[in-house]
Amino acid sequence: MNGTVLDHWRGDLDAVPEEVWRHPALEVLLLADNRLAHLSERIGTLTRLHTLDLGHNLLTSVPPELGGLTGLSRFLYLHDNRLTELPESLGALDRLAYLNVGENRLTALHSTLGAMTGLVELRAQHNRLDALPDGIGGLTALRELWLRGNRLSVLPASFGDLAELREVELRDNVFAVAPEALRGLPRLRRLDLRGNRLREVPGWVAELPCLEKLDLRWNDVRLAPGLLDELAGRGCVVLR
Repeated sequence: MNGTVLDHWRGDLDAVPEEVWRHPALEVLLLADNRLAHLSERIGTLTRLHTLDLGHNLLTSVPPELGGLTGLSRFLYLHDNRLTELPESLGALDRLAYLNVGENRLTALHSTLGAMTGLVELRAQHNRLDALPDGIGGLTALRELWLRGNRLSVLPASFGDLAELREVELRDNVFAVAPEALRGLPRLRRLDLRGNRLREVPGWVAELPCLEKLDLRWNDVRLAPGLLDELAGRGCVVLR
């Protein structure tokens, strides 16, 4: 403990230590790789946190007080737990840059997700999502989105508002066609559609002006006439 950082990574813990609550000035709290099954609502008292790591635990829920930590501006790790839902209050974390909720049991994300306007990277891979909220278009600073291993077949139309997106991973979902909502994204560089149910990739994909890599492996896919040549001609790598 150096006054602002408390590190209990791999601490063989099954409960949050009481000492945590005696340090309201904490800026970084690391509780990853333990056996935590419960997080006290007292987490809401640590209002100076900018980084909170709760990854690789046994949490089935997190308290709504988590949304009161509006100082969280860097990282929030909730991955590899047993979460079935996230509190609606997380939408108040509008300064947070990085959110990882992957490897859980989430079936939906709240519409308030779109209020987290500071997000630069969102990871929600390996959950049970079959849809994304329309509000996701509010994430206008988002650069990377990782959604591998869900049950997605469509993307909301508001996806088109994500003008800063550089990388989208949609691997191992159930898309039958490259989602129309990606059309026109001005900065998209890498699009991963491996392991879906793709039958076709439409010609508009060539309209993505910054596309550098399109991964279509492990699909039985037909490309629009001339698409492959057009993409390859401008230096875009197409894997199929």
